[in-house]
Amino acid sequence: MDKWMLIDGNSIIYRAFFAMPPLTNSAGLHTNAVFGFTTMLLKLLADEKPTHVLVAFDAGKATFRHEGYTEYKGGREKTPTELSEQFPVLKELLSAFGIAQYELSGYEADDIIGTLTKMADESKVETLVITGDKDMLQLASEHVTVAITRKGISEVEPYSPAAIQERYGLKPLQIIDLKGLMGDASDNIPGIPGVGEKTALKMLHEFGSVEEVLAHTDSLKGKMKEKVEEHKESAIMSKKLATIYREVPLDKGADEIRYAGYEDAALAEAFRKLEFKSLIERLDLGSAGSGGSEKEAAEAAAELKVAVIAGEDDADTLRALLDDLSGEEAAKKSAEGDAAVEADAISHGFYVEAIGDNPHHAEVIGMAIAVGEQVYVIAADAVKQPFAEPLRKWLADADKPKYGFDTHKAELALGWNGIVFNGAVFDVQLAAYLLDPTDASLTLSGMSQRYGLTAIAADEAVYGKGAKFRVPDAETLNRHLAVKAAAVQRIAKHQQGDLEKSGMSKLYYELEQPLSRVLAAMEQQGIQVESAELERLGSELERNLSQIMSDIYRHAGMEFNINSTKQLGDVLFEKLGLPVMKKTKTGYSTDAEVLERLEPYHEIVPLILLYRSLAKLQSTYVEGLLKEIRQETGKIHTYYRQTIAATGRLSSQFPNLQNIPIRLEEGRKIRKAFVPSEPGWYILAADYSQIELRVLAHISGDERLKEAFIQDMDIHTKTAMDVFGVTAEQVDSNMRRSAKAVNFGIVYGISDFGLSQNLNITRKEAGAFIAQYFEVFQGVRKYMDDIVAQARQDGYVTTLLERRRYLPDIKASNFNIRSFAERTAMNTPIQGTAADIIKLAMVRMDETLRERKLKSRMLLQVHDELVFEVPEDELELMKELVPTVMAGALKLDVPLKADVNYGVNWYEAK
Repeated sequence: MDKWMLIDGNSIIYRAFFAMPPLTNSAGLHTNAVFGFTTMLLKLLADEKPTHVLVAFDAGKATFRHEGYTEYKGGREKTPTELSEQFPVLKELLSAFGIAQYELSGYEADDIIGTLTKMADESKVETLVITGDKDMLQLASEHVTVAITRKGISEVEPYSPAAIQERYGLKPLQIIDLKGLMGDASDNIPGIPGVGEKTALKMLHEFGSVEEVLAHTDSLKGKMKEKVEEHKESAIMSKKLATIYREVPLDKGADEIRYAGYEDAALAEAFRKLEFKSLIERLDLGSAGSGGSEKEAAEAAAELKVAVIAGEDDADTLRALLDDLSGEEAAKKSAEGDAAVEADAISHGFYVEAIGDNPHHAEVIGMAIAVGEQVYVIAADAVKQPFAEPLRKWLADADKPKYGFDTHKAELALGWNGIVFNGAVFDVQLAAYLLDPTDASLTLSGMSQRYGLTAIAADEAVYGKGAKFRVPDAETLNRHLAVKAAAVQRIAKHQQGDLEKSGMSKLYYELEQPLSRVLAAMEQQGIQVESAELERLGSELERNLSQIMSDIYRHAGMEFNINSTKQLGDVLFEKLGLPVMKKTKTGYSTDAEVLERLEPYHEIVPLILLYRSLAKLQSTYVEGLLKEIRQETGKIHTYYRQTIAATGRLSSQFPNLQNIPIRLEEGRKIRKAFVPSEPGWYILAADYSQIELRVLAHISGDERLKEAFIQDMDIHTKTAMDVFGVTAEQVDSNMRRSAKAVNFGIVYGISDFGLSQNLNITRKEAGAFIAQYFEVFQGVRKYMDDIVAQARQDGYVTTLLERRRYLPDIKASNFNIRSFAERTAMNTPIQGTAADIIKLAMVRMDETLRERKLKSRMLLQVHDELVFEVPEDELELMKELVPTVMAGALKLDVPLKADVNYGVNWYEAK
């Protein structure tokens, strides 16, 4: 039996945007609304199992309703760009789902759905309408159920005619009369001023319709009678505006909206692009579209000459491997005169299989080396045996070049397994990231597909996943590793040529690849963490939380569950009578935005905000970091990823040490637990001062910005002076705060909506502030215009070190898609160059420490900060050396500046 599901696309994505926390992918694209919509869609598809699905959208602002009432929906603010840029993304994702979508100029999504439900009624087809708009309740019938979203978008409440009768005491079509009387502020439908839902329902229960209410005004009393008589025409017009038009000339019927389900490969690719990893795992799409099957991999391996080294009996095979490696290297040196590696000079492909995302705890289950046409697969146990000593020497020899895949992870995983690894000179994963930093799936399978090479089975197809994970039999495993090693060798040859063509060879060989080795050394070193200090801080936080809870209860006049949204809402808005800022389907909103706006109204509010902050510190950072201390070292060993952020920034994982909150003093105190690993040593930290704004000053050439940095002025005070037209002495804290928000907002492409949220001002005020900024800093405005024009011509933008970011949507006809690409074009050269500079500083510092044979060690990179542990006898030297090297990392038109501090722990080095 057929079942139709019709979704009000505009309504649901809008609700998803405001229900979901901010979310972006590594390319900087906002995805929270699409993610929320998708999770709801997946639940509906699973629960309802529809045979036909359509998502309807509004085609534009102007509809036939504007012909009779130009102010229709006139009170709405412009859709935030953070939301509008997600509409085309959602539509592309729906195509990947295989779901029909429709919009028609002059009509709204409601009208399209209304017309389809009329068809459904005539055909007696069970139909479910999904919307956040109660106007749609007028469509409910014997065959049509209207489901209204609740709790943001996490739940829907179905309304049949009987449910509408029970809830409102009305028939479905009387919902139009309800709107006619009470109006609808969200659509700017006026109704009758002063008539709310309660009064409107009372009238309809007595008279039945707008027309009958107007015909019986003699039955009304006092001011209500006057209001109704005065606004008769408004009520009639409002009813008409609220009436869904059900005669839209559609070219879609049952056949066009039939839903046959999604194809795994198409949906997996769409999710990877958006970086919806949790949804890939939830739907078990990990292997879809990301590689060949086991059968294809077996066929690929059958074409290779594979030799296995599983134990001492294979010592002759090991000697053959080492002979082949030596022969290839000798031939290359002879042919090239020991010159730099060229695209056709790859001597082998090296691959290590380490199971587990965290390389500090990964299990090495094997490795493979492809030399020429021969592939050698080495069992994990064999590498550690006495007969494999020559192989271990080759692995440890920095003068023996290795061409591999994710050599950074390989170095760490092998190191924790007692095997030294050095000499990585080319990493196909790192090269793939440089060649396309927005590619969310840097797998060998994906790379092989891009270059038209042999198919590789996805890891999930070989090992399974979750509870089904298993290491396969030796034959299957060896086959899988052999194909991977051969792929590394073939891919590397293509990539080296691509790096040369794109002008990124220098960036790769002089920055990214050397940095990989620097990071591995830092991660293996780790940073000492005193668990006793973390536990002490935890106890202190518990005491503070207990006191804050008591203060909250005192102000509330009662005890309640502070973590319960409902109970907190009741206390704030009913007991204490604070103004209601936002309501959800289940009651009062008490999210951070609401509480921040309520702070001036009552002493309890800042206490609640503080309680939430401290509770998160306790659970996420104190308890979380305690779990990350490695017992055998007493240290935390984070893992830096070079291939995550499209801007070139490093990402820290296991744990993420870049996210320790330092705005609160209690958060900063967590750094007290990070100490030197040697007695009598110090922690030294050096932090770039406003590096992105200095890069902006250099790239834009704006004279006002350059002057501020050359004269070492406070840039936010300088901006406030110029934007507000005041002297330095007249700049107050609010002016400086606003200037700071705009300064950094410009770097990150902030919109008027985003700035209004940051400063708690109207979007109009925020827009005026941004416009005034560009009026003052005209060099910045010119840079923004010029870089977009350049991106439109080239199809990409670059950093000062030639890091590329391709922008395929820069010429898109869709305004929102094109606008996002334009903002990315403006921001990438700034953010990317800042990322390149601190990476350069790390490579140079590592070289300097080794050249000078200093004992000091570089331990961490946190945003624009480098953290070292330093012996006392090197402290004065390092206080001068570190900021000097950082300041000289790249020559700009304005000085780079690094502030340096030290102490017995990271907290004191501030």
